[in-house]
Amino acid sequence: MRVLLAGLCTVDVVQRVDELPEPGHKVQSRSVETAAGGPATNAAVTVAALGGRPTLLTVLGAHPLAELARTDLAACGVDVLDALPTHPDPPAVSAVAVRERDGERTVVSHNAAALPEKLAAVPLPTTSSTDAVLVDGHHPALALAAARWAREEGVPVVVDAGSWKPVFADVFPLADVVACSADFRAPDGALADVPTVITTAGPDPVRWRSGGESGEVAVPSVEAKDTLGAGDVWHGALVARAGELPIPELIGFANEVAAERVRHSGPRSWLGPVRARMGER
Repeated sequence: MRVLLAGLCTVDVVQRVDELPEPGHKVQSRSVETAAGGPATNAAVTVAALGGRPTLLTVLGAHPLAELARTDLAACGVDVLDALPTHPDPPAVSAVAVRERDGERTVVSHNAAALPEKLAAVPLPTTSSTDAVLVDGHHPALALAAARWAREEGVPVVVDAGSWKPVFADVFPLADVVACSADFRAPDGALADVPTVITTAGPDPVRWRSGGESGEVAVPSVEAKDTLGAGDVWHGALVARAGELPIPELIGFANEVAAERVRHSGPRSWLGPVRARMGER
């Protein structure tokens, strides 16, 4: 499965702590790890872990921190299309604290707010050898360009709708699947014409409607050690099998992959187990 994923790439600094710090307090971390992160990026890493061929369309630039993200992504099997390869500013950085006893986390991130969006051209694939597209909306110009290109090429579009973004008003009419959380709020009618809408709710069943049918799929119960990026992993698993499975089975597969991710501590420790358990399915 060849997947184009358009969206945010951050540099995550992840520290595991016994307790999340209260305001004005300091805590000693058990470990520190760095990795590329962000919704589309984590989804791309998941696609690669499941045996797919992901290409991440994002903004990284020429800052030394960008090289850290590129090196990590190359090691994970993710190709990168950088829309602003000479951009001098650092990429977005996320400071993450993960609580040791239950995997709960806090994240402080600048995301893509300060990055320029007026691009001379978006570096889209030069051939139609793409099986699915995922966009997360964090870089509006990239999201819209990728969705329009996919529609022209007849490639299914999956939207990771973590929170409402103005560009979604233009992207949703191009989407085949919009996957959002129970907390997602969109303007009235924004989802009315989307063929398939999926709503996740953490450990609760995932609800879906598609083609006049609807239902829900249970989420596996697991002991969580790290919830960082679990939703992004879920979206990556969904797009990695998009079009190959009926919607209920597709959701069930994504649920299992995300459950495997939260069983493992750290941003990359889950990749081997996921490859072993899910990659050939």
